[in-house]
Amino acid sequence: LRAVFEDPEKKARISAVYNIFAFVALIPLIYVIPRLTDSLHPGAGGNPAFGTQDLDNTMRMVFYPAVIGWTLLGFWMGNLSHRMGRIRLKLMDAL
Repeated sequence: LRAVFEDPEKKARISAVYNIFAFVALIPLIYVIPRLTDSLHPGAGGNPAFGTQDLDNTMRMVFYPAVIGWTLLGFWMGNLSHRMGRIRLKLMDAL
């Protein structure tokens, strides 16, 4: 969208207006529509939190370790990215 315009001020104005409309559309798309439709996910009966009857014990044994594993994987990947950025900065300073 921004590549269409040559003037930087016009690019910024169009982007700002687009962001306002996108944010306004975000509220119904994220919070309202998922609660109106039927789903097979736990908590779909109007309560978005996990209740005692939403997840049985065999699913809990898999779900919670998976959440921990994905969180640790995300931290590890973030750490790698941060370390690569520091190495890149050191290489740029050396040149």
